[in-house]
Amino acid sequence: MSNGLIVSISGPSGVGKGTVIAKLREMLPDCRHSISVTSRDPRGEEKDGVEYYFRTREEFERLIAEGEIIEYDQYVGNYYGTPLTPLITMSGKGQDVLLDLTVAGSLALKEKFEETVTIFLLPPSLKELRNRLTGRGTESEELVDKRMGQAKKEIADAPKFDYVVTNDSVEQAAEEIAAIMLAEHGRFKRRSETVEKLLAE
Repeated sequence: MSNGLIVSISGPSGVGKGTVIAKLREMLPDCRHSISVTSRDPRGEEKDGVEYYFRTREEFERLIAEGEIIEYDQYVGNYYGTPLTPLITMSGKGQDVLLDLTVAGSLALKEKFEETVTIFLLPPSLKELRNRLTGRGTESEELVDKRMGQAKKEIADAPKFDYVVTNDSVEQAAEEIAAIMLAEHGRFKRRSETVEKLLAE
């Protein structure tokens, strides 16, 4: 049995990565979601082990030292990282795994696992992105400005990704990513065993 796909979705804060991944998982119920570890505090109704694994800075640094974090990044003063064991376990069982990573995180993951499929999620416009960030009501105007500055830097890294999808609507973005995953499953390198078996008959 071949390993499942490792699909890493990145984009600026407020672009809707979490919502698109939730819709994808409705469409593809066999898909798994690799939950990131973060040192930031939970927002609103967020729960440990659901949206993120919430850890203190000290606990996060201990996980790095133990080699349990594949990649990590600091974003607006907090650590975000990908835990190794759950990812290896899920992919090894042939399950496709979706990750919601920072831009630097996706690029670092691709360096360690070259089979990773990287997708950059774009907002329809910067104006719409600001509206989404402001609409969350969880951040000050100053922090929104900081996130918008960061967003422009991140969008400049989009050419380093395998695919780019614009999140005009959650449904359409999820459908595009599902189509990308279907195409990735059909790549020769993932089907080479099937070809070899036929030739050996």
